Amino acid sequence: MEMNNIPSVDLADFLSDDPQRKQKFVNEIGKAYEEIGFVALKNHFLSDNLVDELYKEVKNFFALPLETKRKYEIEGLAGQRGYISFGKEHAKGKKEGDLKEFWHFGQEASKDANLTEEYPENVQVEELPDFNHTGMEAYRMLEKTGIYVLRALALYLGLDEFYFDHWASNGNSILRPIHYPPITEEPKGAVRAGAHGDINLITLLMGASTGGLQVLRKDGEWIDAIPQEDELVINVGDMLERHTNNKLRSTIHRVVNPPREQWGTPRYSIPFFMHPRSEMPLNCLEECIDEANPKAYEDITAGEFLDQRLREIGLKK
Repeated sequence: MEMNNIPSVDLADFLSDDPQRKQKFVNEIGKAYEEIGFVALKNHFLSDNLVDELYKEVKNFFALPLETKRKYEIEGLAGQRGYISFGKEHAKGKKEGDLKEFWHFGQEASKDANLTEEYPENVQVEELPDFNHTGMEAYRMLEKTGIYVLRALALYLGLDEFYFDHWASNGNSILRPIHYPPITEEPKGAVRAGAHGDINLITLLMGASTGGLQVLRKDGEWIDAIPQEDELVINVGDMLERHTNNKLRSTIHRVVNPPREQWGTPRYSIPFFMHPRSEMPLNCLEECIDEANPKAYEDITAGEFLDQRLREIGLKK
């Protein structure tokens, strides 16, 4: 069967008291992540109301005058918090900046987290009193959803169900509202987001239903990822691919420019990049190494890997 859209899975199966339904979810998501690295997930923890609120706040922020937004672009943070202006980021190996501006919300760790690192403070937007609160509420619900997905993957890999919990809770995750402005002239070699793999463990994406997201199938064909309105798109990142010794696939994806007649329409999307604590070892799991699949990567921590990649994509000098 040729896959022309990404598989859809239902988190309610995993959360049910029926062991067969739970196992069905584990098998479906595991197989999808081995095959194409992407799923559309329904029955996550984000309410429609919260999604609507977040979009309202995000649109209001990006509609602010550029000089207002610019005061939230903080030097020295390598783009890890606050505002990142248009064209700053590019795909690894590309010179052209992506046609987007974005914002970063980061982790606000719990008091008992015993972190070995300090996360930068979130940047507060004075002009929009509900912006930060709404953003962090969505952050928590996406983090909660992500932890359940990682539990299912732990079972699929033959690990303890809660293997990822410690690393992902209070991890260095980022919520990134993105604004792709209307395209006003023929872009010179630039697209809304160049072909790339994500750095992190998994990415949970809101807003893919507006179109443009494409995923590279194993045979080299690009396919459109078109979830239902109420589904999140969730994909494997490079950290998880590395940790599972290439068993689960971090698939190359991109956001293409719309057809010319839709150039006047802006696009918004809101990915949540789920990162672990920086000291998490990403060493290839013993469960994923055998004669047919020898160990493919050197040992490295999540923090070292992230640092390396931020330099490659131009956010860190």
